[in-house]
Amino acid sequence: MAFQKDLCDAIVIGAGIQGCFTAYHLAKHEKRVLLLEQFLLPHSRGSSHGQSRIIRRAYPEEFYTQMMDECYRIWARLEHEAGTQLHRQTGLLLLGRKEDPEFQTIQTTLSRQAVEHQRLPSEEVKQRFPNIRLTRGEEGLLDKSGGVLYADKALKALQDAVRQLGGIVRDGEKVTEIIPGLPVTVKTTSGSYQASSVVITAGPWTNRLLGPLGIQLPLQTLRINVCYWREKVPGSYGVSQAFPCLLALGLDLAPHHIYGLPAGEYPGLMKVCYHHGNEADPEERDCPPRFSDIQDVQILCRFVRDHLPDLEPTPAITERCMYTNTPDENFILDHHPKYDNIVIGAGFSGHGFKLSPVVGKILYELSMKLTPSYDLTPFRISRFPGLGKAHL
Repeated sequence: MAFQKDLCDAIVIGAGIQGCFTAYHLAKHEKRVLLLEQFLLPHSRGSSHGQSRIIRRAYPEEFYTQMMDECYRIWARLEHEAGTQLHRQTGLLLLGRKEDPEFQTIQTTLSRQAVEHQRLPSEEVKQRFPNIRLTRGEEGLLDKSGGVLYADKALKALQDAVRQLGGIVRDGEKVTEIIPGLPVTVKTTSGSYQASSVVITAGPWTNRLLGPLGIQLPLQTLRINVCYWREKVPGSYGVSQAFPCLLALGLDLAPHHIYGLPAGEYPGLMKVCYHHGNEADPEERDCPPRFSDIQDVQILCRFVRDHLPDLEPTPAITERCMYTNTPDENFILDHHPKYDNIVIGAGFSGHGFKLSPVVGKILYELSMKLTPSYDLTPFRISRFPGLGKAHL
């Protein structure tokens, strides 16, 4: 246990995708990094598990679209280093009404950022994707760079890379206390470690670590239903049929987005999910569904029945995932208001996976007190009233 006696440059708490990319960037820059995870790896208790996530440049906020350029480059580099396919380009088809403000803003962002895209009138959507039904005159917007990330493979590739670069990954080791200071001390169920800086990427457990440090962030932990729907004709919604990822906006039946990924991880099943959930303690993720969970699945059933007629309109498999949302659904990437060697990455609001290469880079930069590569104004804690300084 010689490592325990030595001072780390950084300890990263939480080995989801954000923590793994943070540790990866630290190790790449030859920093002594310790990555701590409370559960045995791999696990399905947080927000980064499962086989697939959407990657896209299509965002209403230009700062995310700008960050995605570097994200694509880092994803490609990791794929090359790992010798494993981590990404498949399928295109992302947004469905919405042309008068919908978000639909218009996304198209404007793609145009201003020179992202290859194509507006598809209703008739063209029907011709190109005959197994999508448009019920209210929706149009399509195709982000050609969109596709699927292989989530589980990405996590493993990063954890392997951190180890190969000299970092330490310890799983099954829950953090019990963070003691501020120079250095910071981190106590776990198995030991005590010290580092020049600590990065907290603990997902829905973030506020439990921050409470004793005098701050509670406005984070809402949501339990999400991840639903898979059986194809009536196998392959009709598969990658082999050049079927794209989907993102449906401005629906009458739902106040939140619905998204879909081509059939892949389960043969013959397409992943279609509601981009929202119901408040839940992360320790109770696997409790029986509540009425509000059933309502969310019913929204999906209606969407599948109306828009994806070649799927069975009831889910074949339902799994669980956790979101940790901020009020504005933008991330928190910042120093603790009182302790500038404690860095927080939180509130990824169900859309952080694709952006994790750059998030990890920013958290590395903050932890090493380097000038951030991006304008962090949208991500600062001070945007929330009363949280500019810790309540101690």
